[in-house]
Amino acid sequence: MEKFVNHIQLGYLGLLPFLGCVAWPLLLGSNSVNLEFFTFYSIAILAFMAGNLWRAGSQNYSDAIKAVAPIIPIPFLSFLPTEWMLAWLGLSFWLVLLFEKTTLQWQSYHADYQKMRFVLTSVVFVCHVFVIGISLYPN
Repeated sequence: MEKFVNHIQLGYLGLLPFLGCVAWPLLLGSNSVNLEFFTFYSIAILAFMAGNLWRAGSQNYSDAIKAVAPIIPIPFLSFLPTEWMLAWLGLSFWLVLLFEKTTLQWQSYHADYQKMRFVLTSVVFVCHVFVIGISLYPN
């Protein structure tokens, strides 16, 4: 468990900006800065999570592709409505978790870390749903 304590703490700290972006419009009103911050932060965290699964040299080609597949469409999604991009991002957090659960390393992770990954993915997904709603109905 010792080696996962920092990961768990950092994981929950990384959730704060997501929660802040949900609270911001409720407290201060909705604006484009909040939506852009949420979107860019979501892209950064998703890329980080997917990148952690890419173990160069120690996995087969299909696993390497699965690790980065949720990230590849993001530049093209920027041409679509923001809500579509947010929906892709929210679902992609689930894709990354599902892929992570199929790796051999997942079995060696502590149960608390596995639980934390599920909780964080669930909360991040719900944050995406809220921000989609806020962007559709800003007032």
